[in-house]
Amino acid sequence: MNRRPQPSALPPELPVTDRTRHRRLREQGSLERADLEAILDAGFVCHLGVVVDGHPMVVPTVYGRDDTELFLHGSVASRSLAADPGAPVCVTVTHVDGLILARSVFAHGVNYRSAMIHGVPRKVTDPEEKLRGLRLLTEHATPGQWEYARRPSRKELAATTLLALSLAEASVKVAVGPPDDGEGPDAKLGVWAGNLPLTATWGEPVADPLLPAGIEPPPHIAGRGGTRHG
Repeated sequence: MNRRPQPSALPPELPVTDRTRHRRLREQGSLERADLEAILDAGFVCHLGVVVDGHPMVVPTVYGRDDTELFLHGSVASRSLAADPGAPVCVTVTHVDGLILARSVFAHGVNYRSAMIHGVPRKVTDPEEKLRGLRLLTEHATPGQWEYARRPSRKELAATTLLALSLAEASVKVAVGPPDDGEGPDAKLGVWAGNLPLTATWGEPVADPLLPAGIEPPPHIAGRGGTRHG
């Protein structure tokens, strides 16, 4: 078993370490844990960076969280952990909020929210904790789905690899606003400059072609159609 006592609450300010120190564009950095949590809560797909058999791999996967840990599918990382239990990983979550279109190509950029979490994950093996982690992951992506759909069987649970990664060490950056060349020499070019926002919305639910007639999407799914994601 890999049962662990509940971790203590993490401090409201993110610690500054060699891996999380903002060395470039420091004005975009944040040390507020609330900003980290907001970025995580706005998405449900992360990219897991890990070294497997001596080769770097970056794998997209879904995730969920509680106040202290990130839970994610990670069969590839599990291979790495088997060979080197102390191997660190890096998980990133990024939201693109729009393009910064400046007067010069050099000053173009992206408005975004980004988080990087560093640490050594652990493989969740305790059945109760694995169920809890999978519930967090499922409810994070689609609130209400855990109670609606069939839950994992013992066989399915055994075949599922779930990792837990502490949220103690993380880096956050947020870029907002217009181009920064409005008061420079390029302002005289007469070229349009500004932001091109990007938003994502959920579409209307599309039924499985094999679904029998008369089964309508439940409210927690139907109600998301047309709402903003991220």
